[in-house]
Amino acid sequence: MRSSSDIVVRGNEASVQTGSIITLKEKIGYGFGDFASQLLFAAAMTFLSYFYTDVIGISAGVIGTLMLVARVLDAFIDVAIGALIDKTKSRHGKARPWLLWMSGPFALSGILLFTVPSGNMTITILYIYVTYLLMNFIYSSINVPYGVLNSMITQDSYQRSLLNIFRMSLANIGALLINYFTLPLVKSFGGGQKGWIFTFIIFGLLGTFLFLVTFFSTKERVTPSVVQKPIPFGRAFGALMRNKYWKLILGFAVVYFINNALGTGMNIYYARYVLKDANLIGVLGISLLLPSLLGYMLLPPIVKRIGKRNSSIIGSILLIVGSLVIAVSPISLMAVCLGLVIKALGHAAILGTFFAMLADTIEYGEWKTGMRTEGLVYSAGSFGTKAGGGLGAALIGWGLALGGYAGGQATISATALASIHFMFIYVPIILALLQILLLVFYNLDKLFPGIVKELEFLKNAE
Repeated sequence: MRSSSDIVVRGNEASVQTGSIITLKEKIGYGFGDFASQLLFAAAMTFLSYFYTDVIGISAGVIGTLMLVARVLDAFIDVAIGALIDKTKSRHGKARPWLLWMSGPFALSGILLFTVPSGNMTITILYIYVTYLLMNFIYSSINVPYGVLNSMITQDSYQRSLLNIFRMSLANIGALLINYFTLPLVKSFGGGQKGWIFTFIIFGLLGTFLFLVTFFSTKERVTPSVVQKPIPFGRAFGALMRNKYWKLILGFAVVYFINNALGTGMNIYYARYVLKDANLIGVLGISLLLPSLLGYMLLPPIVKRIGKRNSSIIGSILLIVGSLVIAVSPISLMAVCLGLVIKALGHAAILGTFFAMLADTIEYGEWKTGMRTEGLVYSAGSFGTKAGGGLGAALIGWGLALGGYAGGQATISATALASIHFMFIYVPIILALLQILLLVFYNLDKLFPGIVKELEFLKNAE
């Protein structure tokens, strides 16, 4: 067993070369996978609570509880999927084949979310529980291996950052399209539930096609440094629990994606009841997503100079600054948009580095324990995304219910309005402070080049 003090390196984000050249075509192809995810998962995070409360007529409290139950179950699902990926052997590799197998079911699960039966409320609630849990299970089955693929394409830390930036840039484009076109598409298909169903059929078909693009345009190259027999789950999970940087990133993921889900899910409530126009959801979405593309373009030299952790800390600070700008004039569209633009740059710095930091914990775990378990490690990424997203959605439901919110009303009570203000502006500040606290203890950027050199030495010695 090794300790971090055994490694001494210079620089914050030194690049470790492995002889692999990642082409622009492969980077874009990899990025299309998260574009595909956004077409369903981000759409669900943005509109599903609103669809359930204001279109179907289910209470916000019920929806909040649904989101929490789903995330508790996801903790077990993600770990199981991660373990299955580590045992997968095929001519396509261990991560890529899952994209081929699950792209169609993922699209179908997204469509089923909005095909809610009318009539008996008990049956309706049972249906949304089953379909929401199904969607999250299938999302794990495609998103965990998609994340693992980053670590299988290259072992170069900087190249991983670039892959992640392409991933998040295309994810943002997907989310931007979702925010801008979803409501107009729903309206063009006649509105109501029928409009939502036809809209998500289109999103599902496009998402399936893009996942297949990712499958055919990427290649797995990385192999373990020491040839090893299949690792029993108990040993692999025990090794994971000794990986301190994985645990830090898991905690950070949960906190950040709660923050992210609040920012996404509260937009439509804030637009409708604070800014007095639900159609402004598109403007808010553009303000939050479009500047992120600029942020991703500016990020590579910043990451190369100060490292992934420090870039993510700066991003968390920008989230706080953006919320404070909105707090100065919360009913001014200009102030809200300016605050969201600042937050967008913060999100770019965080999302542009998070999955690359998670990938780096794979090598740390292999160096620390002698066991390489990409699937289990990346289950943290999927679990953190979904647990945070689900808890954020649950907070929205519970917060609205606590404020006495009732969907479909033209006006709401002062307490409901106050709860929307608090969840949109002040809860994100508290969460961003927690993000910074967790990142302070993450110093793998400095250790990583030395770790990879040791692992390369072991591989060459075999």
